[in-house]
Amino acid sequence: MSYADEVLIRNLTDILENGVSDEGCAVRPKWEDGTPAHTIKKFAMVNRYDLGKEFPITTLRRTAFKSAVDELLWIWQKKSNNIHDLHSHIWDSWADETGSIGKAYGYQLSVKHRYPEGMFDQVDRVLYDLKHNPRSRRILTNIYNHHDLSEMGLYPCAYSMTFNVSGDKLNAILNQRSQDMLVANNWNVVQYAVLVHMMAQVSGLKAGEFVHVVADAHIYDRHIPLVRELLEAKPLPAPTFVMDTSVTNFYDFTTDSFRLENYQYSAFDHKIPVAI
Repeated sequence: MSYADEVLIRNLTDILENGVSDEGCAVRPKWEDGTPAHTIKKFAMVNRYDLGKEFPITTLRRTAFKSAVDELLWIWQKKSNNIHDLHSHIWDSWADETGSIGKAYGYQLSVKHRYPEGMFDQVDRVLYDLKHNPRSRRILTNIYNHHDLSEMGLYPCAYSMTFNVSGDKLNAILNQRSQDMLVANNWNVVQYAVLVHMMAQVSGLKAGEFVHVVADAHIYDRHIPLVRELLEAKPLPAPTFVMDTSVTNFYDFTTDSFRLENYQYSAFDHKIPVAI
């Protein structure tokens, strides 16, 4: 069993057995047919992954690795807020007629700020500090900009990354305000594990620990039968993560810079409805 499977099984079981339901309350999300999308949730779920031991991808069902990396690069490397720069359709529901999701995600990372050393956007500031100030306790990004929330197609869910160098290892914490555990949990874990590997390699470091903090970890009402079925799947061994070690510039990575060897997963062919 992969460690990511172990974590996901523990999380989903905890929510089902001990979670709090918002049934009967007024909620913002709705299903495609207009029905309110209720959830059962746990507060402050914290998971830790040692990236030096194993790549945290689940085998209970397939996580679309290449698509997850593509979205990560769309946000962190292209710093785009337009779905026409993305190769999947996961953001279509939040885009306007031009393809823009507003001042969200990549847009926030692209804005330059003045520092004593010069002008940097948030990504380039992290890259600069990892090389020049690796012992700093101020290496982080934050895209939950209250000034711009009214101009975002969706308020950021995964909103803050904190990087910390310990010895020759790069550790990181992803803070997330909310997560649809069936649809997005391992998707985000995979993305930000890849990001830590990227940041570490171009900074002359090794990938260390990745910590994922979710304030509102929830399962939607229409997902509960699917989650129960998923928990019956047979977990398999984790695949091997392979990254192109010749890349030394963060902006030279492509989706082809990463691959998984021997990725096996259980069949789970359901079309999962997404609450909007």
